Amino acid sequence: MDKYNAIVTQCDIKDETKKGSLSHLKIALKDNISTKGVKTTASSKILENYTPVFNATVVERIINAGGHIVAKTTMDELGMGGYGKNPATGPTLNAIDQNRMAGGSSAGSAVLVASGVVDVALGTDTGDSMRIPASYNGIVGLKPTYGRVSRYGVVPYPASLDHDGIFAKDIKTVATMLEVIAGYDRLDQVTSHKEVERYSDLDSDVNDVKIAILDNVLNEIDNEEIIGAFYRLVNALDLRYSEVKTVSMDEDLFKALPIVYKIIANAEAFSNHSNLSGVPFGNRIAGDTFSETILKTRSNGFSFQVAQRMFIGATTLMSENYTDVYVKAQKVRRKIVDNLNEMKEDYDFIIAPAASRIAPLLSEDEDEHATLADSYMVMDNFSGHPGIVIPLGTSESMPFGLYISTRAFNEKQLLSFAAIIEEMVGEL
Repeated sequence: MDKYNAIVTQCDIKDETKKGSLSHLKIALKDNISTKGVKTTASSKILENYTPVFNATVVERIINAGGHIVAKTTMDELGMGGYGKNPATGPTLNAIDQNRMAGGSSAGSAVLVASGVVDVALGTDTGDSMRIPASYNGIVGLKPTYGRVSRYGVVPYPASLDHDGIFAKDIKTVATMLEVIAGYDRLDQVTSHKEVERYSDLDSDVNDVKIAILDNVLNEIDNEEIIGAFYRLVNALDLRYSEVKTVSMDEDLFKALPIVYKIIANAEAFSNHSNLSGVPFGNRIAGDTFSETILKTRSNGFSFQVAQRMFIGATTLMSENYTDVYVKAQKVRRKIVDNLNEMKEDYDFIIAPAASRIAPLLSEDEDEHATLADSYMVMDNFSGHPGIVIPLGTSESMPFGLYISTRAFNEKQLLSFAAIIEEMVGEL
């Protein structure tokens, strides 16, 4: 029984003739990743009967490495949500406390890993869609560099922000999976030709690295247990490394992160999902005219939250708003990325608590106590830099995580550094 409401479809995808590094692992996929002959609904009513005739590239690579895919997992509908409350089948429940939110949008994948149902799961990360669920459920969540992993066959949200990513309980398993799914794909021209390194060796030189503490995030957190655990780790890092310094992002840019995300993400989503009209894709509700068919299909197929985001996106792209809203947001995005690049020229890693709080209760207004510390990780989606969240501690018996980011395509050093911290946290 799926007591977490984390599974959309159980499946049995495996090629017994294939053996490789994933042969011993049970794997789950977020239900926006296409699987041949198995429904891919993106947890939306409009796609509830959609069955792809092809596999996403990441699925082909998992199968060829001996992986066994056992489930397609719930998600906020079409990726539009941050708490796992908006799948068409109802909220996904936290793996540790079923009265709490799982985090989103990659809710089901995080929960199946945290509950031990699967060994590893794929999700997608558009703002912090994997890293917040990782923090809320006490597991590891990696968002690789933009272009490191193919998105061919993945239902898009905003194409310039979407990343495939990996959940597991430990760094080693995440690294093993990244070796399999990373690399150039001729079907996705955004993918990089850069060599896929032996990430699972976890042997990169991290003996003389510079670490930056992102002060803007800490200023937004008043949970004493989160702050205490973070500074215990900082003290341990200070003893081990020569340079651990506090840095600040330009405060105006830091405060702009959520609104710039909302503008760009919803504009791109409106464009990307224009095909969900009941004509090429989507459960068609027939009307007397072509326009009426589209209106009925989308009105019936989208939840209020998705329809609201589509409306924002459409309004943003209107000719009278495009320059003053969308273009301006892109200019601010550029300034944010420039600011991040400046910091990463001087430091190898940026660290901070992943969020200001533990997973909210389902009965709460999820946004009531949220701060900028609960949405800042979107900066790595703007820049394409890799970011990872690993367990840091507990508060009220619920987990919270540590965020680590680095320069583009520096996953090997990032994973090696995260593995060291993983060990240090266990000793604190």
